[in-house]
Amino acid sequence: MASASGSPVRVRFCPSPTGNPHVGLVRTALFNWAFAKHHGGTLVFRIEDTDAARDSEESYAQLLDSMRWLGFDWDEGPEVGGPHAPYRQSQRMDLYRDVAAKLLDAGHAYHCYCSQEELDSRREAARAAGKPSGYDGHCRELTGAQVEEYKAQGREPIVRFRMPDETITFTDLVRGELTFTPENVPDYGIVRANGAPLYTLVNPVDDALMEITHVLRGEDLLSSTPRQVALYKALTELGIAKRTPAFGHLPYVMGEGNKKLSKRDPQASLNLYRERGFLPEGLLNYLSLLGWSLSADQDVFTIDEMVAAFDIADVQPNPARFDLKKCEAINGDHIRMLDVKDFTERCAPWLKAPVAPWAPEAFDEAKWQAIAPHAQTRLKVLSEITDNVDFLFLPEPVFDEASWTKAMKEGSDALLRTAREKLDAADWTSAESLKEAVLAAGEAHGLKLGKAQAPVRVAVTGRTVGLPLFESLEVLGKEQTLARIDAALERLAA
Repeated sequence: MASASGSPVRVRFCPSPTGNPHVGLVRTALFNWAFAKHHGGTLVFRIEDTDAARDSEESYAQLLDSMRWLGFDWDEGPEVGGPHAPYRQSQRMDLYRDVAAKLLDAGHAYHCYCSQEELDSRREAARAAGKPSGYDGHCRELTGAQVEEYKAQGREPIVRFRMPDETITFTDLVRGELTFTPENVPDYGIVRANGAPLYTLVNPVDDALMEITHVLRGEDLLSSTPRQVALYKALTELGIAKRTPAFGHLPYVMGEGNKKLSKRDPQASLNLYRERGFLPEGLLNYLSLLGWSLSADQDVFTIDEMVAAFDIADVQPNPARFDLKKCEAINGDHIRMLDVKDFTERCAPWLKAPVAPWAPEAFDEAKWQAIAPHAQTRLKVLSEITDNVDFLFLPEPVFDEASWTKAMKEGSDALLRTAREKLDAADWTSAESLKEAVLAAGEAHGLKLGKAQAPVRVAVTGRTVGLPLFESLEVLGKEQTLARIDAALERLAA
């Protein structure tokens, strides 16, 4: 696809390296990446690191690592390069100073000497009078004498962009036609008094110089769009920009209590999902549903299927609620979509020290390979594998006291003795034979299989729920199974 001007699609993802990546940020990156892939376009990865007080190299490295983990391959940006390098704003300051000077020379911007106290006072007066409280244009048309007087007072001016006195209308790719009247979009600052350029300047200037055709970003930035539309018009007049990009503002991601999901919310951190063992493809599948859908009756799909179908026009403007349980369920579906070899490899970090509770030498690869297909059917996240298979590699099960009390009812000792006798005589190369042994033990005590297997499961694994019991017994082996039933009988006797 080409843009409205006929140019190939170019989108950008431009986070700030401050703290852990946020799942809302990931959703924005996903929609930009999928849009570029769908149209055979270019994804520009740009780092907005002009806030020295908040940005850090650690967060920068984490951003790159997260992008790689998620599978977002960028066409231009850090570590890749490209025709518009550098791709870190902190390395582009000369460009911004040059553009600001050109805007001033052409009359699209002006120096503003107002102090913060003066601005606050005038805004308060405007609010009291029921008028818009934005900047009132006080320094728009200063005389030479007024400028000299301010300079004599030692005032250092900021640079403000001069908004045109006209209504601004643009078509949002998600929300349709939007109109902003002049009184609601006042002149705004683009350079601080110390000469540092503001986001209001550097973001659109970078988009212009990097020839971005579509800006897909969060709804929280919608109010800044009319200002940027006016700035693009000025940049185009100066030959700095070739066009005004098309804008699409993505819906809020909501957390608990109808509030926007913030960085402070526990479920917002991407690192949390990595640590819990979400698959990138499972997490991205769920995040794509926050504002978009493949079809009305299909929630689970591959990233390739998403890319093939993705259209920004299908994104809904309404806020999307983050549902952790649904996210986990979809991730579980993606775990089951893996081939077993891939599944076993992805579980590896949770089967080794320091995460695994067993000694390294206790891990048995043959047992792991045998149980893996059964474990794969049960997990929602990969980190659950540790608790599911620990009974295979620990010298004895870790008993959950509540599970023990629940399973070991009156008569459980007699049932376990019968089950031990039947299992001792069973065929240990067949999980079905082990099931028949426990079924027979239950029948001998007037119990159905469900109640008969509960004490056996807790005696052997320590838990009331887990992997399929009889396949687990087969993998654990006859000697250890019978020894654990004996230990449970001793505990019951005590």
